[in-house]
Amino acid sequence: MTDTAPRRRARAQRPPTIIDVAEHAGVSRGTVSRVLQGGHNVSPAAREAVDAAIRKLGYVVNRAARSLVTQRAGSVAFLLSETQDRLFADPNFTTLLTGCTTALGEHDIPLILITAGTDAERRRILPFLSAHHVDGVLLISSHRGNPMIEHLRRANLPFVCCGKPLGERGTLSYVASDDLEGARTMVRHLIESGRRRVATIAGPQDMPGGLERLQGYREMLAEHGIAYDKRLVTTGDYSRASGEACMQQLLATAKDIDAVFVASDLMADGALAAIERAGLRVPDDIAVGGFDDSPAATAVHPPLTTIRQPWSRISEMMVRQLLAQIAGEGPATVILPTELVVRESA
Repeated sequence: MTDTAPRRRARAQRPPTIIDVAEHAGVSRGTVSRVLQGGHNVSPAAREAVDAAIRKLGYVVNRAARSLVTQRAGSVAFLLSETQDRLFADPNFTTLLTGCTTALGEHDIPLILITAGTDAERRRILPFLSAHHVDGVLLISSHRGNPMIEHLRRANLPFVCCGKPLGERGTLSYVASDDLEGARTMVRHLIESGRRRVATIAGPQDMPGGLERLQGYREMLAEHGIAYDKRLVTTGDYSRASGEACMQQLLATAKDIDAVFVASDLMADGALAAIERAGLRVPDDIAVGGFDDSPAATAVHPPLTTIRQPWSRISEMMVRQLLAQIAGEGPATVILPTELVVRESA
């Protein structure tokens, strides 16, 4: 059929369709559809022609129509099992959110942010998740007994945990840093730099990082023949305020400490404030080591010696595992190595 001027004007007045893309690229509608779904069984030349047509015409995928065909929502949830204020207070969460958004963007999949830190929030989101309005969930900050894990299982919704789930039966997908070895590395660094009264501000004991970082601290003391002293151990909740309060407690009960391993950079920020207020110097009087290598590590004074978690890699692996589950693969687990970053605090 001749492409008459009225027909061209009519096409210009509406959004381009998959038919327009196919005509412009000189391929079938099926080929365009396969390119949009990942390019499987499409020649490089055909894919290049389709991509060029999409760019020239400004074609935008109709996600609602695609969902009717694929029976998928075409989106993924970033589900944070913390209250909303923690999302903005803890830089680790925003780092993960950015990394997951970037990783999913490479697959043209949007990310939906959901918080589920209270019973009310969980009640609101359960119908949404159970109806499969997302294809899968990236579950962030999972405490022991997190009810969202069972809800996601019942909904038969693919999910991947950030961190090793505690107390769960059966195989679950998760991506975690090697918290145990990271803690051992930091405590070893403090001891081998000449410190003997090494305290710790541990993380929550209902979370894998809190448990394993405390275990690593204890193991490294034992390996160096240093007796474990419970007076040198306090527990925070990963917030700056808890780190400051815990450091005040340590300074009041154990005045001879010469180093402290803090289970998160944000708590270490609070610990530094408490040490300064007590008139002590870092690292001269007390060396301070953190964990995460979050933006807080370089924002504090002095800059923080810490354990670097591979945040970009964690995000990439979580997204990769989730997409594999959505495609029908089984659960998998990944534990990634950490790295000691030496700065001025220890």
